[in-house]
Amino acid sequence: MSESNRNHMGSEFETEEERRARIRRKKRKKEQQRKKAMLLTTLLVVLAVVLIVLILIPKKKSDGDQKAASSSATSAASSAEGSQGASSSASQATQKTDMTTLLSNADRLAKMYDYDKAIEMLQSSPYASETEVKAMVSTYEADKAELKDYDHSKITHIFFHSLIVDNKIAFSSSNASNYNSVMTTIPEFKEILQEMYDKGYVLVTMHDICTFDESGALHKNPIMLPPGKIPFVISQDDVCYYEYMEGQGFATRFVIGDDGRPTLEYKDKNGKVTTGDYDLVPILDHFVDEHPDFSYKGSKAILAFTGYNGILGYRTDETYDPNSPAYNPEKYRNENIENDKAMVKKLTQALKEDGYEFASHSWGHIRTGDCTVERLKTDTDKWERNVEPLLPDPCPIMIYPFGSDIGNWHPYADDNEKFHILYDAGFRYYLTVDSAQYWLQYNSNYMRGGRRNVDGYRMYQDLAGGQNKLGDIIDVKKVFDPDRPTPVEQ
Repeated sequence: MSESNRNHMGSEFETEEERRARIRRKKRKKEQQRKKAMLLTTLLVVLAVVLIVLILIPKKKSDGDQKAASSSATSAASSAEGSQGASSSASQATQKTDMTTLLSNADRLAKMYDYDKAIEMLQSSPYASETEVKAMVSTYEADKAELKDYDHSKITHIFFHSLIVDNKIAFSSSNASNYNSVMTTIPEFKEILQEMYDKGYVLVTMHDICTFDESGALHKNPIMLPPGKIPFVISQDDVCYYEYMEGQGFATRFVIGDDGRPTLEYKDKNGKVTTGDYDLVPILDHFVDEHPDFSYKGSKAILAFTGYNGILGYRTDETYDPNSPAYNPEKYRNENIENDKAMVKKLTQALKEDGYEFASHSWGHIRTGDCTVERLKTDTDKWERNVEPLLPDPCPIMIYPFGSDIGNWHPYADDNEKFHILYDAGFRYYLTVDSAQYWLQYNSNYMRGGRRNVDGYRMYQDLAGGQNKLGDIIDVKKVFDPDRPTPVEQ
């Protein structure tokens, strides 16, 4: 029997053992087929996973990157919009601040009667088209139209010496009588400023009154003020803080304050040094800060210097310089003289920028009207050598010590040698002492003027002597310091 027939017939003729073997073989075959199928399936699954990894994941990564980029772009756009909004708000705030500052600065100029400069500042600014700015320009133009040129023959000039800081010390010192006569106390000076402000007075300087062209010819400058306002000049003599005044109740020297402006040092009886409003300059500065309409276009006062003890409290004269042939061994050696000169230059520049002018009071505080021509020439040379180089510009103002003029009330004669010495030294304004309300003389190439002393003696004469030399500017009863010893002798 063939094998195929046997297999075909196996179910009928096979033994039990053969049947069982056949069933086992069949089961093994099915198991092998199942395993092969499972293996194939597994391989297919693995292959599919690999394909997914190779194909689908990079796409997802790309999609993720795109989403991340999109998210970043969205975030950046949002941030940019926020920054733009914040920047816009900050810009608007800055613009508002800048315009507020602009209007404030222009208003200060206008209060000082400098309407042209105020209008120019507004019209040349980036905010010229703003409604508020245009309104201010219109206001200033209207105010300017009301101004009147003041009569140049009726400008009064008052002067002071160093102000007394400590009345008790000054009025009990060895120089008490002199201080009582020619000095003014700080409370008096403050009251004088207030009195004059209340009366409508406005500070001007010599250059506001007149100037000189390149040929030397004098030109009066219009002083344009509202009706009721009165121009006047303040000067202060001997702004040097002499050695003899040390420890006697006066400031000791100028310094630059914490605010960058010139101010004064004071040393009390215990040796403690403080800085503050201890003389005319810082007091006047702060008064004008509060009352800008007290100053014409920023003008302040004239500060007059001698030279023999240096200026502004610094021993800058050559007679203190151990390296100078002019050194005076009777004076102390100022080893720091070059630094002191540098400091004085810094101070005078700051004072100039603050509205002050400078004057010569002669080098040696000499009586110019009584001294010889040679003495005046020598003294003027010393002033030009020791003081003028410390100033920002050549000095054109001469204030005669003791009011000792080099001529009478007539214009200086052509043969006046002293006049030629001073004129050749660059002086164009010549100021003396005169208790009249005003005395001004305008000549072709120079001007002269009188100054009124507002000191202890003058005030006491008005208060107790029956005179009335100061009634147009102050009420002496309100001003006179009760600490003053009386009577006040000349």
